[in-house]
Amino acid sequence: MIPMVDLKPQYQALKEEIDAGILRALRDTQFILGPNVTAFEQEAAAYLGVAHAVACASGTDALHLALRAAGIGPGDEVITSAFTFIATAEAIRYVDARPVFADIDPLTFNIDPRSVEALITPATRAVLPVHLFGMPADLSRLMPLCEQHKLTLIEDCAQSFGATIAGRQTGSVGVSGAFSFFPSKNLGCYGDGGLISADSDELATQFRMLRNHGSKVRYHHDVIGYNSRLDELQAVVLRAKLKHIDQYNDQRRQVARWYTELLDGAVQTPLETDNARHVYHQYTILSPHRDRIMSRLQSAGIASAIYYPIPLHRQLAFAGEYRARELPVTERVSAQCLSLPMYPELDEPSVRTIVAEVKEALVG
Repeated sequence: MIPMVDLKPQYQALKEEIDAGILRALRDTQFILGPNVTAFEQEAAAYLGVAHAVACASGTDALHLALRAAGIGPGDEVITSAFTFIATAEAIRYVDARPVFADIDPLTFNIDPRSVEALITPATRAVLPVHLFGMPADLSRLMPLCEQHKLTLIEDCAQSFGATIAGRQTGSVGVSGAFSFFPSKNLGCYGDGGLISADSDELATQFRMLRNHGSKVRYHHDVIGYNSRLDELQAVVLRAKLKHIDQYNDQRRQVARWYTELLDGAVQTPLETDNARHVYHQYTILSPHRDRIMSRLQSAGIASAIYYPIPLHRQLAFAGEYRARELPVTERVSAQCLSLPMYPELDEPSVRTIVAEVKEALVG
């Protein structure tokens, strides 16, 4: 069996440090917003090149708090991608704003700036690009567009920790960035966790209040907030892994190179632009024979996954609100995409086995 992701090698390599850190935290009994959370926030901010990194309970909460702190609310429109996990659009709904779905670039699978521009109305308040699968969105075109129309740009960095565009970390370009530490992410903890990045002192103060019941001083509540605090034990895990994130991402990039070289044009492979550093949270191919490839891999004991089979504008959760919305590139990609196993420790012989099965499926 070759799984989509194998979390055991990282744990075995860091077991001594993680176990000792967790035992220390248990002995110290400071479990809520404790010293490891504080230290992780400082270390993450330094890594990302931002003034503030505020940890929270999940990537979904990070998006929600980022939107609320930016003042997005009822009657506002937020332009985002329909080709992503539903959390992106859920967060917009949480603040009673309306998601407006743009189409995607057929090569990067990220939101298409031309589609974004065509959707801007007087109600548009923000743009929420997703750095999908670890490939940075085209912020070099989106940022000037937002500046021209006085729109807030918030980055969905759930899949892109360590990715860069024009030498800057994702999460350091827009007014804020929202990260997820779900276990399978490039930087993952052993449960749920999230983080919001920003340079603004005012926004960081809002994030910290909102995540902790609207409170800056204990039992003094300035606003109605939430209970969205990163667990101290998860912070131990994240601190241990953060030290190695560049190594992990370099290994993912090597796995991606093997895939691309061995597939040799048999299917559409991921694009990496000159000014961006893709960190391959997923290695996603396109083929009109997607289902045949998936069936062949399954028969060979090789995992694969479809991210995402139903674009957001076609989800039942939106009750037909976007029935008339046509996103041709998004819909074609959803019908043809397939993600192959991807994790730092995946070795070349395994990649060769996977690619051989993909090619056999195409011959059959």
